[in-house]
Amino acid sequence: MRTTQQMSITLPKEKAEIIKAKVRVEEYASESEVIRDGSGILQAHDRAVESWLIGHIGPAFDALKEDPARAVAIESVRDRLAAEHNKTR
Repeated sequence: MRTTQQMSITLPKEKAEIIKAKVRVEEYASESEVIRDGSGILQAHDRAVESWLIGHIGPAFDALKEDPARAVAIESVRDRLAAEHNKTR
């Protein structure tokens, strides 16, 4: 049984050139390998986001629903972000 499936894709020229360049400099053996690697990275990214949502965002949301007094005013968030930004200058 075949474990691969042939596909035809259309890409913007800039994206196609990125893929061809990876092969040209022998970073990958073929365009297919570039696409396979890219799709694997996309899968890993999706898993990381899902894990973050389940492990951090979900519990924080549940805690906020349980105790709305834990909420931080947007003005306070802006002030804290501005202070952090000013530290880096």
